[in-house]
Amino acid sequence: MRASLAVDQDVTQPATDLEAVFAALYDEYFDFVWRSLLRMGVDASWVEDAAQDTFVVVHRRLSDLLPGASRSAFLYGVALRVARDYRRRARRKGTDELNVETAASRDAGPFDHAANAEAARLVKEFLGTLDQDKRTVFALCELEGLNVPEVSEALGVNLNTVYSRLRAGRERFNAYLEAKGQRRG
Repeated sequence: MRASLAVDQDVTQPATDLEAVFAALYDEYFDFVWRSLLRMGVDASWVEDAAQDTFVVVHRRLSDLLPGASRSAFLYGVALRVARDYRRRARRKGTDELNVETAASRDAGPFDHAANAEAARLVKEFLGTLDQDKRTVFALCELEGLNVPEVSEALGVNLNTVYSRLRAGRERFNAYLEAKGQRRG
């Protein structure tokens, strides 16, 4: 059973309560952090380490999470900084490949798997055409389902800048699909 956090739960509580809050964050958001790190360009062979490093930082900075603040935005902000470190490390080692996981259900048949793999390939290719700022905003809004204010908070970027980057990303995505002979559905 997954632990769940109340939106208004105070994270400025004694250490034992902070441990419970951390455990609930870890259970609820680990998959989100994992996917986010992949979409931020962390090599698949390093994403497990990067996810653990993200939660080490979260554990250390848990008291910085303000009551009522978006937990996904907080986690994404930490993951963004960890991903930058891992991308730098990858460039030094000569591997700077963008990774996007394949979104395929275990219950899907072979045709569904093929369609999902093709869609994931198109999205991966498209994300590779965007600069880092637009890629980050597009992935958070369109793939992770965060709203613009949450993305603005996570990235520390002006709200209108996030809207502008999202609009530009969407326009480029539609043009990309059109050029590939695909329709956005």
